[in-house]
Amino acid sequence: MSQDETRLTDAALEFLGERHLATLTTLRPDGSPHVVAIGFTYDAERELVRVITFAGAIKAGNAARRAGSGNRAAVCQVDGGRWITLEGPVRLSADPDDVAAGVERYAARYREPAARLDRVVIEIAVDRVLGSATMTR
Repeated sequence: MSQDETRLTDAALEFLGERHLATLTTLRPDGSPHVVAIGFTYDAERELVRVITFAGAIKAGNAARRAGSGNRAAVCQVDGGRWITLEGPVRLSADPDDVAAGVERYAARYREPAARLDRVVIEIAVDRVLGSATMTR
């Protein structure tokens, strides 16, 4: 996010570290939204959302389909009156370092995921944040 973009508050960063599920919205080939429940992690230093999945998942195909052509995705986490949505350009990576970073962070936030040979990671470069009053400044 650029300096003039909405910034996350300390409360938002804390919220993003709590153990909650969220929804991931990607775009189908016809442009309609595909929304699924997921676990995710947020890397505040890189302003990057990571969602681990497997190569054959619909969400993985949606993330890869239009990479580089304005394909976007969003993650939304809700807990009572607290909510936050992180949006941005999306890409799919099978790079071992990217996948390892996704798995490591997922294990720290949720639990160690089952091993998969076809593991990939969806990455959203956050450039827009929406949220309840305590989440953004």
